[in-house]
Amino acid sequence: MFPLAKTAMNFTARGIRQAAVRQCHHEAGPNFHQKYGNMLLVSGILFCGSVWTYVATQTGITWNLSPIGKITPKEWKEE
Repeated sequence: MFPLAKTAMNFTARGIRQAAVRQCHHEAGPNFHQKYGNMLLVSGILFCGSVWTYVATQTGITWNLSPIGKITPKEWKEE
């Protein structure tokens, strides 16, 4: 093996070992997602729901949801 490749492999292996040691010694406390994940999810759903409710009811946008009953066919012309 070339010296440069050997050195690179040594650095990689050393980095993996150091990361494993750091993870072993990590405290088992809750992380951000475990602490605040559900609260953020619920608050985001409430916020988006309230904004869409406001937009749908108060802004006066014509949504034009269904053409049924609004379009009537024209009489057929025979030539």
